[in-house]
Amino acid sequence: MFFEAETWVAVAFLIFIGILGYFGVHKLVLNAIDDRGRKIEGELAEAKRLREEAQAIVADYKTKQIAAEKEAVAIIAAAKADAERLAAEAKAKVEDFVTRRTKMAEAKIAQAEAQAVADVRAAAADVATAAASAVLADIAKGAAGNDLIKAGIAEVKAKLN
Repeated sequence: MFFEAETWVAVAFLIFIGILGYFGVHKLVLNAIDDRGRKIEGELAEAKRLREEAQAIVADYKTKQIAAEKEAVAIIAAAKADAERLAAEAKAKVEDFVTRRTKMAEAKIAQAEAQAVADVRAAAADVATAAASAVLADIAKGAAGNDLIKAGIAEVKAKLN
C-alpha cells in the first residue's frame, strides 16, 4: 500500500496544499474572492442606483407627458374658443357691413327719389311757365294787349314817382 501510485499522489497533494498554506496562497485566494465580491457588490449597488435613477427619469417623463397632454388639450380648447370668437366677430362684421350697405342703398334711393321729385317739379314748372306764357301771349294780342301794356306803364310810372 505504501508503494502504490494513489498513495504518492495523495502525499504529493497534501504536500502541495501545505506549501500553498505556508506561502499564504489561501489568503490571496480569499482576498481575491473578497475583492471580487466587493467589486460585484459595488456593481450591484451602482446598477441599483442607475435603476432608481432611470425610474425617476421615467416618472419625470411620464409627469411631463401628462402635463404636455393637458397643455395640448388646453391649447386645442383655446384654439377652438379663438376660432368661435373669430367666427362670431366675422359674422358680426358681415352683418354690420350688410346693415351699413343697406342703409347706404336706402339713402341713395331716397336721394334719387328726392332728385326725381325735384326734376319732375322743375319740368312741371317749365311746362306751367310755357303754358302760362302761351296763354298770356294769346290774351296779350290785340286791343286787350295794348290796354295791358298801357296799364303796366302807368303802374311803373306811379311806382317810380
